[in-house]
Amino acid sequence: MIFRKYEWRILLQVLLLVVTLGAASFLIVKGWYIYLLITLPVIIYQVVEFYRFHHKAHKELEQFVEAVHYRDFSRYFDVKHATSDIQPLRKGFNEINTTFKVISKEKETQYQYLQKILELVDTGILSYEEETGEIVWMNESLKKMLQLPYLKTIHSLEKRDTELYKEVIALKPGENKIASAHQERSAFKVLLSATAFQTDGKIYKLIAFQNVSEALDETESKAWQKLLSVLTHEIMNSVAPISSLAETLKSRLQQSVSILNNESGAVDDLEIGIETIRKRSEGLLKFAETYRNLNRITTPNLRKVYVRDIFENLLQLMQPTLEQKNIELETILKDTDLFVDADINLLEQVLINLVVNAIEAVKDKPHPRIVLTGYIAHNRKTVIKVADNGNGMPAELLDKIFIPFFSTKKSGSGIGLSLSKQIMMLHKGNIQVQSAEGEGTAFLLIF
Repeated sequence: MIFRKYEWRILLQVLLLVVTLGAASFLIVKGWYIYLLITLPVIIYQVVEFYRFHHKAHKELEQFVEAVHYRDFSRYFDVKHATSDIQPLRKGFNEINTTFKVISKEKETQYQYLQKILELVDTGILSYEEETGEIVWMNESLKKMLQLPYLKTIHSLEKRDTELYKEVIALKPGENKIASAHQERSAFKVLLSATAFQTDGKIYKLIAFQNVSEALDETESKAWQKLLSVLTHEIMNSVAPISSLAETLKSRLQQSVSILNNESGAVDDLEIGIETIRKRSEGLLKFAETYRNLNRITTPNLRKVYVRDIFENLLQLMQPTLEQKNIELETILKDTDLFVDADINLLEQVLINLVVNAIEAVKDKPHPRIVLTGYIAHNRKTVIKVADNGNGMPAELLDKIFIPFFSTKKSGSGIGLSLSKQIMMLHKGNIQVQSAEGEGTAFLLIF
C-alpha cells in the first residue's frame, strides 16, 4: 500500500510534466512566445523537482540496500522528520526491515534451539564439505568422545586416529558401520551413520558417532552367560554319573580282588584306570563349578562407599604380599570425599584381582610399581584406576582379555577379568584397559 502511493506520486509528476510540455508545444506552434516565457519556469521547476525527488529516493534506497547487505535490520528510517514525498518510502523500508528482523529472529531462535538439542544429545555429530574436507560443525559430545578440542579439516583426524579416519572417509551416505575409535592407549566401538546434503552448489557430509561399546559389552556378556550356563549344565550332568560310576567300580573291584587272578597285574592296571577316570571326572566337575560363578552374581548391594576407605582396606590386605615381593604401591586421591555407589564386597573382589594381576606383571621389573588413582573424568564419571609399570600387552590382546577362558598366564583360568567386567556392568559401569608393550598396563573402573 505504501509503495502504491509512491508509484501514484511518480505517475502524477510525469503526467503534470507531460501536460506542461504539451502546453509549451502548443504555445510554440501558435507563436504565443510571451505566454511561453511564463510556462518555462514551471517546466524547469517540475524537472528540477522530479530530479530532486528521484535523487533523494535513490539515496534512501542506497541506505536501505546497505542495511540489507550488512543485515543491519535494526536501522530505523526517520519518517517524522522526512519530507512528505519521502515519508511513504521510509515507512515502507521500516516495514521491510521489521519483517526481516522477525524472520532473522525466528531463524536465529531455531538455530540456537537446534544447536542446544545437538549439544545435549550423547551422539557425536560432525559435518564437513566433501570436496575440501573443511569442518563446518562438530558438537561438544563428539569433542568429548574423541577428546578432540578442534578439527580444521576431516583430514586432520588421520593424524589422531588413522583407522577411524579411513572408516569415516569410506562411509557412504545412508550406510551404518561399527568402527573402533582409539583414545590414548584404549579403544572403544562407535556406530557410524552418514548422510549427505547439497546447498549453494556444495556437497556436505554429515556423520553421527554413537558410542556402542557398553551396549555391545552387555550383549556379549549375556551371550557368554547363556553359553556358560548351557556348558556347565551339560558338563555336570554328563560327568557326574561317570565320576559316581567310577567310584562304584573301584569299590566293587576292591571287594572282588581276593577271588580274581592278579598274577599278570591286570587287576592293578584296572584299578589305576578306574581311579584315573574318577580323578579326571572330578576335575571336570570342579572346572564347571568354577565357571558357574560367572552366573551367580545377580544384584549388587549398593551403598555409598568412599574411595579413600577402599584404598586403605586394599592396602592393608595386600601389604604383606607387596612387602614380600618388594613392590611399591602408591595411591593418588586429590579429593578425599570422592565416593561411589557400589557393593563393597564385589568391588574389593575386582580390585584385588586387578592388583594381583599387576603384581604378576611387575614381578620381573627392577623397580616394580603399582599406582591406585581415584578421580572425576571429563564426562563427570567417577574413575578408579589401577596402573602398573610392567611389560604391557600387545594391541591384538586388548580385545580378548575380558573373554571367559582367555588368559595371558600359563596357569590362569581366564575367569578373573571376565568376572570383574560382569561386576562392573552390574554397577551400571564399565571396565576399560589401556596398555602398550614396554610401558605398562592400566585398568579403569568407570562408574
